[in-house]
Amino acid sequence: MEAMEPVLACSHLSRPAYRVGIDLGGTNIAAGVVDENCRIAAKYSVPTKAERPYEEIVEDMAKAVRQALQDAGISLEQCCSAGIGSPGICDSETGTVLYSNNLGWKDVPLAATLQKRIDLPCRISNDANCAALGEVAAGAAKGCKNAVLLTLGTGVGGGVVLDGKIFSGCHSAGAELGHTVLVKDGELCTCGRRGCLEAYASASALVRQTKRAAAEHPESLIWKLCGGDLERISGRTSFEAERQADETGRQVVDTYLSYLCEGVLDFVNIFRPECVILGGGICNEGARLLDPINAYVRHYCFGGEIVAAPAVIKAALGNDAGIIGAALL
Repeated sequence: MEAMEPVLACSHLSRPAYRVGIDLGGTNIAAGVVDENCRIAAKYSVPTKAERPYEEIVEDMAKAVRQALQDAGISLEQCCSAGIGSPGICDSETGTVLYSNNLGWKDVPLAATLQKRIDLPCRISNDANCAALGEVAAGAAKGCKNAVLLTLGTGVGGGVVLDGKIFSGCHSAGAELGHTVLVKDGELCTCGRRGCLEAYASASALVRQTKRAAAEHPESLIWKLCGGDLERISGRTSFEAERQADETGRQVVDTYLSYLCEGVLDFVNIFRPECVILGGGICNEGARLLDPINAYVRHYCFGGEIVAAPAVIKAALGNDAGIIGAALL
């Protein structure tokens, strides 16, 4: 198993006490200064403008770091390292983004390029890996050594922490949990395969499922909630319709949850983590989302009658998880 360095308890860091964490997204770059207690002293965000050459994006990353340091009243000399969470396949050993569809990158030497601009040792990892590490170090899974994170957004991102280490597989290309097949020959996924979990359990998938249900049931409250415009449907629409006693909304939510339950249970049986963390806006539905999944996992997980099933919980740090996790790389 290829793995990153062990997760460090921030209070055990040697001086200098601060680390820099950067969450690189297709829309925004967020840089933060993280202290020895895994708290963000200051952060600064700028647009990514992903269509630009990577050198220009890295220059803006460096500027965001310098601004965050200035806002925190901390000098670069007080920092011991920097880490970047990037979308795509990231080779943590070489510091290279091998491929990122969101950024249009291939074989970009991200760590070395940033290190030239801020003069700190720099490491990179996939953004979902960093989010998982952040939640384990300072968030919903604090105190756990084994955790799985699923981010339910445009796609389904996955991060796995085993025995206190990020698991990323050969060439750091593993843990693509959203691209495990849930339905053979099912819905077409963005990866080109059919039936992936992402095609059924992402927020985008929920929107598609809601639109289909509305088209099939014009009497549904969903039409009223979206003002007669299907393009206004969001991940919240079916849940809101259900809250107002709409049968179609209830059916959409139940079907979506059935897909998500199966995916979560698979990862429980594979990794047997101490907890499964769910992130993304859908998690704001709270108990309506989490209670059925927890009940399903408790009932069906392998060996559940012998060893207690892990809890499925909501991520606690939001976008800060990626900054904190990247800082710990």
